[in-house]
Amino acid sequence: MFKSERSLLVTQGVLALIVGVIAIGWPGITLGAIVLLFAVFAIVDAVLRVARATSVDGAGAVAGQLLLALVDVAAAVVAIVWPGLTALALTVVVGIWALVIGAGELVMTFAPSEGGWERALYGLAGLISIAFGVVLLARPDIGMVSVAELFGFYSVLWAISSFILAASVDSEDAVVTAL
Repeated sequence: MFKSERSLLVTQGVLALIVGVIAIGWPGITLGAIVLLFAVFAIVDAVLRVARATSVDGAGAVAGQLLLALVDVAAAVVAIVWPGLTALALTVVVGIWALVIGAGELVMTFAPSEGGWERALYGLAGLISIAFGVVLLARPDIGMVSVAELFGFYSVLWAISSFILAASVDSEDAVVTAL
């Protein structure tokens, strides 16, 4: 499906950027749309993580990617099965999801198969995810509009991280090829 790790990371970044722009541009959308948007994002991210873990050599710790994909699917299922949850509950679900994904990204920082740039970017992405989760869990009463805006900014930062990681993967491949 994907020919390189770079194409997977760029796809993940584009998805996160689109989600982020939509969430920032239209923060007043309904709770149902936010639930669906989050669920779609988590499912697509899970698919991309499974594709990355299974189809690209040197993509990092396969078990870690698959575990993060399961977390994505679990968060999406919770969001879809109980759409009537209040904005408070969705805030808590997204906050917990961000904390777990952030912790997983931090663990991936120490994967022996990753290079220096990948480790640094996994660490940065993990810290951003954890910060996002902490903010949401510290103030779950901030309301749906704020959640949409925070999720939008988080998605844009995630996109930037994915694009930088894709560029570093490509540049490292070029260096290895040149040697």
